[in-house]
Amino acid sequence: MAAEKLRDLSQPIDVALLDATVAAFYGTGSKEERTAADQILRELQNNPDMWLQVVHILQSTQNLNTKFFALQVLEGVIKYRWNALPVEQRDGMKNYISEVIVQLSSNEASFRRERLYVNKLNIILVQVLKHEWPARWRSFIPDLVSAAKTSETICENCMAILKLLSEEVFDFSRGEMTQQKIKELKQSLNSEFQLIHELCLYVLSASQRTELIRATLATLHAFLSWIPLGYIFESPLLETLLKFFPVPSYRNLTLQCLTEVAALNFGDFYNLQYVKMYNIFMVQLQSILPTTTNIPEAYAHGSSEEQAFIQNLALFFTSFYKSHIRVLESSQENISALLLGLEYLIGISYVDDTEVFKVCLDYWNSLVLELFEAHHNLDNPAVAANMMGLQIPLIPGMVDGLGSQLLQRRQLYSGPMSKLRLLMICRMAKPEEVLIVEDENGNIVRETMKDNDVLVQYKIMRETLIYLSHLDHEDTEKQMLKKLSKQLKGEDWTWNNLNTLCWAIGSISGSMMEEQENRFLVMVIRDLLNLCEITKGKDNKAVIASNIMYVVGQYPKFLRAHWKFLKTVVNKLFEFMHETHPGVQDMACDTFLKIVQKCKRKFVIIQVGENEPFVSELLSGLPSTIADLEPHQIHTFYESVGHMIQAESDPQKRDEYLQRLMELPNQKWAEIIGQARQSVDFLKDQDVIRTVLNILQTNTSVATSLGTYFLSQITLIFLDMLNVYRMYSELISNSIAEGGPFASKTSYVKLLRSVKRETLKLIETFLDKAEDQPQIGKQFVPPMMDPVLGDYARNVPDARESEVLSLFATIINKYKGAMIEDVPRIFEASFQCTLEMITKNFEDYPEHRLKFFSLLRAIATHCFPALIRLSSQQLKLVMDSIIWAFRHTERNIAETGLNLLLEMLKNFQASEFCNQFYRTYFLTIEQEIFAVLTDTFHKPGFKLHVLVLQHLFCLVESGALTEPLWDVSTVAYPYPNNTMFVREYTIKLLSTSFPNMTTSEVTQFVTGLFESRNDLSTFKNHIRDFLVQSKEFSAQDNKDLYAEEAAAQRERERQRMLSIPGLIAPNEIQDEMLDS
Repeated sequence: MAAEKLRDLSQPIDVALLDATVAAFYGTGSKEERTAADQILRELQNNPDMWLQVVHILQSTQNLNTKFFALQVLEGVIKYRWNALPVEQRDGMKNYISEVIVQLSSNEASFRRERLYVNKLNIILVQVLKHEWPARWRSFIPDLVSAAKTSETICENCMAILKLLSEEVFDFSRGEMTQQKIKELKQSLNSEFQLIHELCLYVLSASQRTELIRATLATLHAFLSWIPLGYIFESPLLETLLKFFPVPSYRNLTLQCLTEVAALNFGDFYNLQYVKMYNIFMVQLQSILPTTTNIPEAYAHGSSEEQAFIQNLALFFTSFYKSHIRVLESSQENISALLLGLEYLIGISYVDDTEVFKVCLDYWNSLVLELFEAHHNLDNPAVAANMMGLQIPLIPGMVDGLGSQLLQRRQLYSGPMSKLRLLMICRMAKPEEVLIVEDENGNIVRETMKDNDVLVQYKIMRETLIYLSHLDHEDTEKQMLKKLSKQLKGEDWTWNNLNTLCWAIGSISGSMMEEQENRFLVMVIRDLLNLCEITKGKDNKAVIASNIMYVVGQYPKFLRAHWKFLKTVVNKLFEFMHETHPGVQDMACDTFLKIVQKCKRKFVIIQVGENEPFVSELLSGLPSTIADLEPHQIHTFYESVGHMIQAESDPQKRDEYLQRLMELPNQKWAEIIGQARQSVDFLKDQDVIRTVLNILQTNTSVATSLGTYFLSQITLIFLDMLNVYRMYSELISNSIAEGGPFASKTSYVKLLRSVKRETLKLIETFLDKAEDQPQIGKQFVPPMMDPVLGDYARNVPDARESEVLSLFATIINKYKGAMIEDVPRIFEASFQCTLEMITKNFEDYPEHRLKFFSLLRAIATHCFPALIRLSSQQLKLVMDSIIWAFRHTERNIAETGLNLLLEMLKNFQASEFCNQFYRTYFLTIEQEIFAVLTDTFHKPGFKLHVLVLQHLFCLVESGALTEPLWDVSTVAYPYPNNTMFVREYTIKLLSTSFPNMTTSEVTQFVTGLFESRNDLSTFKNHIRDFLVQSKEFSAQDNKDLYAEEAAAQRERERQRMLSIPGLIAPNEIQDEMLDS
């Protein structure tokens, strides 16, 4: 009954009843009550006439939640339907909101009491402004300023409104408003700033109210980044700010404002003001934070206000130096103030807080890079002059002057740089390879997690330390060795200190000259080995051992040049493989793999003083070397030896080594197959299944590193392996048939499936790594057709391995057109049955989904003629599945679907079935793409959506389609051409989808699509604006719409890094030649 009464909006709503409903929704009553209330409120919110009741509700209720509900309704109308409302309704609403705000903020008591409500009203007002101002509300800023002068509380609230407005226009506008609208609002704010500026200065000079001054400083902070510079430097503003800086209650806000000013960078016009500001600031800072303060300690014990002060201080210094450090280098007293500031910044860099450290690190990285580049380019004076900011033609003899200027600059910074080296060494982040770490209980544990934030930090620190090392190799080496000798003396021996030091030593590999690097490394390893000898305790020894392994693994160049040392290291690793302390064996196996990959040739040639290649010696002792290793470690070990064998160029020796390497697993395999021939049941024993799995995994590891040369080994086990596969598959199907769906979760079935998967993985690895030799494909693919593909089709859905799909995708990607004949067979076995599994919903069988679309993409790319030969029913299945893929909210599936669609569209356009295909699918594709384009769940696919639309519009205009796209039998009106038809169709499609847009807006958009179709970036921007107008994308993160532009930037950065020694670590450079 009550609900009916509320729903009837023809008369004023019963506010008491609404209050009760809202209270029930937020209340602690029964679940049913809450659900019922929720239902009613939703209905009201969706009722288009509800907003007319808002004023009545706001006037009548005392309940804050009810007010918020009414404002929510109002906000929806303002965002999406404002421009469609009659003028008098808009004006009425505008005036009402302004009046309530003024009334509530005109006296202290109501302003404090209703603070939350006023804040929400301010937000609503700014939403209205985005539509009304400047065109329909010219007097807004003057009105606001004059209201502010009437009372201090109104003034405080006006500041809040101005701050919101600035943030809406300058910070949150991307993807929220069209580009034209943003421009218009920015211009209005700029032109009206005079009044706001006067108001702020007036408040700061005249008011005594803390809250008002804080609100004004906060508003200034929002405005400072974009206002015309004259308002800052040619007015008393800076002096006023510096005057407020020492006052504790304004300190942080003022510092934020000064940071905004410091970050501005518009040529040299205001240099004097900057120097003056910096010097006054430094004097004041010393009285707030004396130079003797231990900043990290003060931070650790400080209040949140004090901690914020240190954070803001870091931001101030880094912003100022980034833009204006050159100005401070000009005279002696400025230089001393500069060095003092850098001293503060180094102190702040030791603060134990990730965010503070990131800010400092970011700046140190850019300063060191600038010093390094000038030093690096001394050979090329023109570039160096440019670095110095000297825009002058070079005269002979000037170069020396320039060189000395650069040297002077380096000397000026040599003190801070030396302190910075120590900072980098002490705080070095953890690279991803290190596996032994200390947990919070002080125990040593193995850690394989790759922490992204830490990795990013490691990369920046490593880069900074390499530049620092280039600037002064001697100092870098001295600091590292000094820190290491302290560890030896036991002065500051802790695990963390040793770890960071060794990570730092490992990080500068490749940055020194070879001689110096060799000398340095020999000293480091010697000291670490000594340390290992003299330190007591297994845990401590394990930490030192892992650090030795880490450092050695980072210097492959050194190992290649010194065989004796390399051999010692490898034998030491073999010793560690018997050390059962947690993590040591893992580290040893991983380091062994890493070293072998970089030095593999060294192990297959006979070295001076040896009787046989090291690999042969290793194979003889193999059983004892791996005796104490776990299965997964043995697999890594086998992969490493595979790399060695791969480096042997004599085929006969290679096969002999491979045979010796595989002796143990092959013996075991022969035994098992022999037993199985006597009695098949032998293969059903769980321990036997585990052994089979282990043997297959060992084979996969070797196939990974050997590639084509693994042929002799896989041929040996291939057919037996397929028989085991078939048998296990039948066992699985029977178990599931008998035990129902839960049988697939039993450990027995899971184990059997692991064997099937490993078999598929082994074949896929081998075929993927083998060189393109069609005969290999011909040898391995036919025998698999029935045991693998036929088996896939015969299985129940829960027993189908998704790896079958990825195996055949690999095969097609590898042997391309040679596989055309087999496509129908692959299609028959996998297509229909997989689609039935994945089209019931978007969730089940996630692995099959992605691999299915990858297989389809491989077929479309390499065997397109096979797709043309499909029947129209089968082709419809393919197209439906592609549409199904890009509707997916799972990002990688949607992207695979869209890429596949683009390839299909291009291939069909070039085939003789062009007309037939597009007549069937053009409109469907266009409609489906618009559906996902305007759906916020599919934002990451934006770039590909745009490409598909661009393809469709270009195709229509190109005249490649010679037959009409419309159905001639049902459409009475004959269109002059396809362009006209598609144009009308698109307008109709979008007008019905977005009733909130006028026909002229839609027509304008569609015309724009046709006009900009040949220029991708205009086309893309045009669509971005449309998405804002259609009001589907609102108040969300729109960075996905700009993702492509970011990727191009990353590639340019990689090219730059390749040009500086050591920046890309020697063990990351893929170079076969290095090893000869």
